[in-house]
Amino acid sequence: MWAQLEKLQFLVLFLFIIFKNVESCTFDLEKLAVENFRNYLRIPSVQPNVNYTKCVNFLKRQAESLDLPIKIVETDPGKPHVIITWKGTEPELPSILLSGHMDVVPVNREKWIYPPFSAHMDENGNIYARGAQDMKSVSIQHIEAVRRLKLNGIRLRRTVHILFEPDEEIGGVGMQAFVKTGEFKNLNVGFALDEGGINDGREIIVNYAEKSRYRMWVHCPGEAGHGSSLLNNTSAEKLRVIIDRFMDYRASEKDKLKDPKVKNGNITSINLTMLKGGLQVNVVPDVLSAAFDIRIPPDMEVFKKFDKMIHTWFDEIGCKVEYIQKNNSIPVKGTKVDESNIYWVAFKKACDDFKVDLDVSIAAWGTDANYLRTLGIPALGFSPINNTRPLLHADNEYLNKDIFLKGIKIFMKIVTAVANA
Repeated sequence: MWAQLEKLQFLVLFLFIIFKNVESCTFDLEKLAVENFRNYLRIPSVQPNVNYTKCVNFLKRQAESLDLPIKIVETDPGKPHVIITWKGTEPELPSILLSGHMDVVPVNREKWIYPPFSAHMDENGNIYARGAQDMKSVSIQHIEAVRRLKLNGIRLRRTVHILFEPDEEIGGVGMQAFVKTGEFKNLNVGFALDEGGINDGREIIVNYAEKSRYRMWVHCPGEAGHGSSLLNNTSAEKLRVIIDRFMDYRASEKDKLKDPKVKNGNITSINLTMLKGGLQVNVVPDVLSAAFDIRIPPDMEVFKKFDKMIHTWFDEIGCKVEYIQKNNSIPVKGTKVDESNIYWVAFKKACDDFKVDLDVSIAAWGTDANYLRTLGIPALGFSPINNTRPLLHADNEYLNKDIFLKGIKIFMKIVTAVANA
């Protein structure tokens, strides 16, 4: 009997040691993930004219720690596209692309409660930095998910590429250039995950399509003269009419959101973002201009109708348009989110198994994913960030440590599922 008790005690001690080792290993991986996240945030890869050298060096160290090959492709000098590759057991199959961008938007430092590139973590575990939500968190989650899968001895059928892109925040010009290269074609991408939205509710947003970017300067010429005169057909009079018509249309679209079934991705958004013109306060200018950032749902008929309407305004009022960006080649249906798409089936099942509730919708913003969709590559926008105030491009952007760490586990499930689809 004493021998049996000794064996039982030994077994309990053995299991305790194993449990403590697993617990310690999990803690160390979480600590490493948070450190990598914060260190990546500390790199001020701010638009415009980003120097990506520190980002590339950071990613080289990550690839080395993963024991995976890394490749850097430059489409233009100083515009690196960084690819870390985990080869699958059946590399001839179309691959999985986990895509993210390295650049972030500028900050107004005076409005931040902590320095915006300090990655300060407060007592609640909130990590403050530009890029915390958009979207350095997601790229680190991609890295850490692959790290854990490899450490667990997992092998996936399809090759997984983790991609880090330049210049997404200035219209996605990095991805736009990269998809035209032979290096991209050689990746043999079958399915991609890119950034999604942030939700302050329980659901996690997944985007299968996004609005068309339709940005423009409207130039209104008119009679110039002395500031004391009351001239006819001045540039200001014309610009006032243009602004009123755009703002009236904006109000009518915004009114549709009163219906809870209508989401931001289903309406046309219009914002007046810049004004310019004039020489001096006592001179009536010969031209005044306004810039509009417009996003149109991915429906070609809606696009054509809107395009025709505003050009009627311009002709009637006598204004000229200069396009900053006009994208009218967005696929109408985006990525299929039904049984016909094996990747969606695998993605959805992984989320269901992890008890992740999804908000499947059209993105109101623009991402690199649409350059993939235009090639016929199914792509979803997915940032596993819920119960978080959306602060993309806003002051005091932050992400909670626990939300970040949970996202790694979600990606482990999803990457395994889609790479084995």
